[in-house]
Amino acid sequence: MILVPPPLSLYVHMPWCVRKCPYCDFNSHGVRGTPAYAEYVDVLLADLDADLRDFGEAIGGRPVETVFFGGGTPSLFAPELVGRFLDGARQRLAFATHAEITLETNPGTVEHGRFDGYLAAGVNRISFGVQSFDNEKLHRLGRIHSAHEAEDAVRQARDAGIDNINIDLMYALPEQTLEGALDDVQRAMALAPTHISHYQLTLEPNTAFAANPPPLPDDDAAWAIQEACEASLAAGGYGQYEVSAYAATGRRCAHNLNYWRFGDYLGIGAGAHGKITDATGVRRRWKTRLPAAYLASSGQPGRIGGDNLVGADDLPFEYMLNALRLIDGVPAADFAERTGLAADTIAPARAACIARGWLVDDPVVLRTTPLGQRFLNNVIEAFMA
Repeated sequence: MILVPPPLSLYVHMPWCVRKCPYCDFNSHGVRGTPAYAEYVDVLLADLDADLRDFGEAIGGRPVETVFFGGGTPSLFAPELVGRFLDGARQRLAFATHAEITLETNPGTVEHGRFDGYLAAGVNRISFGVQSFDNEKLHRLGRIHSAHEAEDAVRQARDAGIDNINIDLMYALPEQTLEGALDDVQRAMALAPTHISHYQLTLEPNTAFAANPPPLPDDDAAWAIQEACEASLAAGGYGQYEVSAYAATGRRCAHNLNYWRFGDYLGIGAGAHGKITDATGVRRRWKTRLPAAYLASSGQPGRIGGDNLVGADDLPFEYMLNALRLIDGVPAADFAERTGLAADTIAPARAACIARGWLVDDPVVLRTTPLGQRFLNNVIEAFMA
């Protein structure tokens, strides 16, 4: 039995981008011609209606705590369209009074003055996909903006009145040195964002980089970069609270925290995924990936995607895949509350990880040790059925 309905979020996928980056394995599609942006918003709302027909009882009176527009490049959508979607969503769902509403933005796609429109539409947090402040590295990554354009975009957002800003950075880039990675971190902190995400570049299957790998720093060099950048961020006032996330005091990303704590979220848009807890257990739902097929579905159930109930054997792994990313871990009692499984379900795997020095030996918390953070994939795999 599920003891406590978890908090509810809403994820909205905007699948188009100016061009696909060679490292990207997300569901993104380069723009050809003029995409049907307005029609897409109509289908998003029809998609939301379909989810609410199926999950309305499970959602109950839970308010939406966070909204996240991801992509692709959501900033290709005009503020008026973002506002139209948010207005429609508010007509269908209760929103928390201070709901966090994030829009991912590519610095090379935002026209001057658009941030005022996004703020008026209801967006109160911007996440910039900067990746690097080195123009040569940006070129290698296939990015369409320059370092100057990234810095200017962040300042524009703040001048418009948006004070909750994330900067995405990547490290272990092609031929990147430790000094180069630290310079990226310093330039990001100089812009005083509230949050910095710091990801290692990895070669994902079915990407251009996987087919033609660039020269990347080896594992030892990448680890040295991570440690040095982590120390630099800490010295600058950005505390690490997740494997790749650093925040100023009180400015952690509420949306991602809900993911990592195994909260619920409706996922709408081409290729979106959702997770809802209902009377039967934890249910995953997915949407068709191709924008053309998604648009043709008109939000009709059966044409737009599918869903499945997560089996009891898979729940421990799925839970740990998220929860153990958090540096502070999660209360041990949350496992039973969020999965409906008895705590002793994970006792053998937990004991084995404690013996290896990967988890702290504390009955009230599930948390990795520093060694466990370094070997996080091994820790999570220990909970596979």
